[in-house]
Amino acid sequence: MTTVYIDEVFLLNAVLDYLLLLCSARLAGEELRRGRMAAAALLGGGYAAAVFLPGWGFLSHPLCALAAAAGMTLVAFGGSRRLLRVSLVFLGVSAAFGGGVLALQLLSGRRVVPDLRSLLLSAAGCYAFLTLIFHRGFRHSGGELASAELRLNERSCRLTALVDTGNTLTDPHTGRPVMVAEGEKLRSLFPPEECPRAEELLDPVAAMERRGKTPRRWRLLPYRAVGVSCGLLLAVKVDQARVGGRDYGSILVALSPNPVSDGGGYSALISG
Repeated sequence: MTTVYIDEVFLLNAVLDYLLLLCSARLAGEELRRGRMAAAALLGGGYAAAVFLPGWGFLSHPLCALAAAAGMTLVAFGGSRRLLRVSLVFLGVSAAFGGGVLALQLLSGRRVVPDLRSLLLSAAGCYAFLTLIFHRGFRHSGGELASAELRLNERSCRLTALVDTGNTLTDPHTGRPVMVAEGEKLRSLFPPEECPRAEELLDPVAAMERRGKTPRRWRLLPYRAVGVSCGLLLAVKVDQARVGGRDYGSILVALSPNPVSDGGGYSALISG
C-alpha cells in the first residue's frame, strides 16, 4: 500500500506547474506575469491534491484534468492575445514532460515511483532542454515580451516591449541600447504642448527645428532597416527605462511613426 502525503503532492505539483507555465510562456513569446503564473500553479497544486481526497477520485477523469489545465492557463494568461497559442504550448510541454518521465521508466526497465527530489530535478531539466531546443521556433520575432516603464521628469508611461537580441540599434555617441517605440504610445510622457504630432514623426528634421537649435533631450537618430538604407528617427532621452527586471537607466527612445509590431502584441523594441 502506497502512502500519499497531501502536502507533498500539493507542493510538488505547484512547483512543477509553475516551471511548465514559465517554460510555455517563454516558448510562446508571452509576457512573463510571474504573480499570475504562481497563482495558476497553486491552483494546479490544489487540484492534484484534491484528487487524493476521499470521494474526490472523479477529478482524475481526463475531462476534469483538461478543465483544470484550462483554468490554469486562464489564470496565468487570461486576456492575452496569444491565449490559445500559449495554452496549446502548455499542453504540449506538459505532455513532453510526462513522456520524458515515461521514457526514463522504459529505459530503466522497471516501473519507477519518482520521489519529490527526482521529479523536481526532472522538471528543471525538462524546462532547460525545451527552452534550449525549441526556443528559436516558438519565440516571437527573436525575443521575449516584457513590461516596460519609461520616466521623463515627473511623467511616466507603461507599454509592452520585445526584448530582441537581434536588435542592434545603439546610441552613436554612447554605444548604449536604444529603444524604438510607437510615438502614439508615448503621449503621457510629454506635456500637451511638447508632445510630438503624428506629422512631426514623419518629418523628424522639421520636428527638431520646431524644438530650437539646442534641444536638451531631443536627438535625430540615424538607422538602417529593410528597404531603408539611411533614415532618421526623432528620439528623446528619458530619465529611466525599466524593461522586465532590468534597469537600462537613462537611454534614448526613438519615436516610430509606424507600429513596430505586425500583430500589435508589443509597441516597443530594445536589445537584450
